[in-house]
Amino acid sequence: MPLVTTPAIVLSTLRYSETSKIVRLATREHGVQSAIAKGALRPRSRFGAALQLLSEGQAQLLTKEHRELHTLTAFDLVHLHARLATDLDRYATASVLAEVMVRFAPPDPHPESYDRFRDALTLLEDVPAESVEALGFRVVWQLVSVLGFEPALDACVRDGLEIAEGGLAFSTREGGALCPTCAAEHGATRLPEQARADLAALLDPDAPLPMLDRRHAESHRRLLARYIRYHLAEGAELPALEFWLARPWKAA
Repeated sequence: MPLVTTPAIVLSTLRYSETSKIVRLATREHGVQSAIAKGALRPRSRFGAALQLLSEGQAQLLTKEHRELHTLTAFDLVHLHARLATDLDRYATASVLAEVMVRFAPPDPHPESYDRFRDALTLLEDVPAESVEALGFRVVWQLVSVLGFEPALDACVRDGLEIAEGGLAFSTREGGALCPTCAAEHGATRLPEQARADLAALLDPDAPLPMLDRRHAESHRRLLARYIRYHLAEGAELPALEFWLARPWKAA
C-alpha cells in the first residue's frame, strides 16, 4: 500500500458516515482518483476546512492496487479559489470544468488536463467581470480539447479538404468543420463568418477574447453544451453543465 504525494484539486465530496467523506480528486501524477478522508467531518479533523470543492493542495494517498477507493491521509491546502464562490458566473463555469474532469479525465497520469484545469480556475478568479463569460467558453473548450476532442475548423473532418474563409458548416457529431459536399450528405450547423472567427479565437489561448453580444453568447453556449454532451457524456447526467446552460440566476 504505497504512499503517494501529488498536487490535487477537489472535484467533489460525498458524506460517507458520521465522521468521514469520500472525495474525488484531480491529481497531476495519477489522474482522477477517489479516496476516503477518514474523520474529515469531526470538529477537530486534521483536514480542517481544506476539503472544499475546488480547493487546491498537496494530497497524500495510501493507494490500494486494483481498488478504486484509496485513503486520503493528508491534504495540505495551497489555494481555496474562494473568489469563485462570490460570483455565480465564475462558479458555474468552474463547476462545469470540475464536472468534465470528474466524468471524463482518465484515472491515469494526464498532467496536461490537470494543468489546464488548474490554470483555468486561476484565470476565472482574476478575469474582469465583463470578460467572465467569454473566458468561460475559452477554458471549457480548451479542457475539452486537451482531453482529445478539439474541434477542427480549417479542414473537413471527413475528407480533409481545406475549408475556405467565410462561414462554416459545423457538425457536432463529426467533431468540427465539413466541406460543402460532406455537409450536404451528413448535415451541419451553419456558422456565419463572425461566429467562426469567434470560435477560432476562443480556441486560441493567445488571441484576444471576442466580444459576444447576448444572442451570440447564448448560441455559442448551446453549441458548446451540445458538443460536450455528444462527445463526452455518453448518456451521463451533467447537472453542472445544465445549470450553466440554463443560467437561472440571470432569469431571476
